[in-house]
Amino acid sequence: MLSLDLFANAIVAGVLLGGFYAAVAIGLAIAFGQLDIVNIAHPAFVIVGSYIAYIVNTHFGLDPVLIGVLVAPVFFLVGVGIYRIYYAAFERTGQESLSGLAFFFGLMFIIEVVLILVYGVDYRLVRAGYIGETIEVGFVGIPLRMLVPFVVAITCTSAIYLYLSRTFTGRAILAVAQDRLALQLMGADPVRIKQFAFGLAIATTAIAGSLLIIIGPVEPSVGRLYIGRVFAIVVLGGMGSISGMFIAALILGIVETLVATFMGPSWAPAVAFGLLLLTLAVRPAGLLGR
Repeated sequence: MLSLDLFANAIVAGVLLGGFYAAVAIGLAIAFGQLDIVNIAHPAFVIVGSYIAYIVNTHFGLDPVLIGVLVAPVFFLVGVGIYRIYYAAFERTGQESLSGLAFFFGLMFIIEVVLILVYGVDYRLVRAGYIGETIEVGFVGIPLRMLVPFVVAITCTSAIYLYLSRTFTGRAILAVAQDRLALQLMGADPVRIKQFAFGLAIATTAIAGSLLIIIGPVEPSVGRLYIGRVFAIVVLGGMGSISGMFIAALILGIVETLVATFMGPSWAPAVAFGLLLLTLAVRPAGLLGR
């Protein structure tokens, strides 16, 4: 018999989880969805963000979210540097499809190995006053360790959506993968635009990493669990659509939580990706694809 209490808690937990998924996927929605750069190392940068949050929180006691915001500009510069290498070595010569994918795969592997050599495979966690606290609303429990990432995810998604839709640079990012020549005629340099956009995509991983380690402990290989999920969210939402990405993240979070609650955790990934395949069979462009 279906328990209303259990169902309601599962829905709330799924929405909160979906918000976190959106925070992880938003950078890939820019890099892959709008720039056509298959950055398979994206979750690895999220883990780096988690470890930076862990280090600073352990030594200085700063809030993990604040740490993510403070180090985001550094991640932006790292992203700019990576794109310059990617462009010079692969994109300019037209080898980005396969060689570029191998480049990001190698980058992911290097990041994971370095983290293992330096910190080992032990799980790391952070401390904050709200971690472990729960708000009770009727018979629904809302853990703050999930609510805080959800609120931050909504804030980041809204800010990036407004930036992309209301500013010249934002609209140029949306246009760079669609009509490069038209963008040049408007006086914008496509390479510089893509460089800025990729830097922005990597900057979001600093915040996503701080949210990940709030939700639970991390170790270097945890990022692998999110590779399929974030690509599925971007494709399901529609390539290039930030709002579609957010909706897809909520759907994936809710479906995974419901399946894990009523069928078992091992079924969750299979059913979630089955939903992705079904959606793409009915609407190949995704929910809000261009």
